Amino acid sequence: MFNSPRRRIARRMLAMVPVRLMRRFGRRQDGAAAVEFALVAVPFLALIFAILETALVFFAGQTLEAAVADSARLIMTGQAQNANYTAADFKTQVCNRIAGLFDCAGNMYVDVKSYSTFGAISSASPVTNNKFDATKVGYSLAGPGCIQVVSLYYQWPIVVSLLGNNLSNLDGDYRLLSASAVFKNEPYSTTGAC
Repeated sequence: MFNSPRRRIARRMLAMVPVRLMRRFGRRQDGAAAVEFALVAVPFLALIFAILETALVFFAGQTLEAAVADSARLIMTGQAQNANYTAADFKTQVCNRIAGLFDCAGNMYVDVKSYSTFGAISSASPVTNNKFDATKVGYSLAGPGCIQVVSLYYQWPIVVSLLGNNLSNLDGDYRLLSASAVFKNEPYSTTGAC
């Protein structure tokens, strides 16, 4: 039992490797920090990039909110109506307020609608089959005292995807950022109707 072939082979192997060498190998920690960093670096960097992208998406959303509030004032005070702004003119005014952060020419959509009552306002996003549907946005200016809704939509590209849990809510790894302003036009003129 004590002289089994396995034990004899193990004794021979131990005799071949000096005991001092085994003890020294067990105590060495020269590359331990590099190995530990390699194990932790990939998840750590993925988490950092996900945090940065999330912060950038929230910052972009806040910038869009500020732009819609500022540009909607052009309609609310009658400046857009008096200057006969087209949809392209109004989009240019919006883009002037958010230069640098967004690709205004390509992914920015402006939707201006008028309603007879606040209860009639629809808050549905212009999304069909998980894709942005540009045919659902329009441009309709109304006169003094009319209810208007100005919405800005931007398809923000999502880069970091952690195991399928990401910020995208559209196909193609995009997040639809939206900002809206609902208001009643000021009585900037005595003529005009809703």
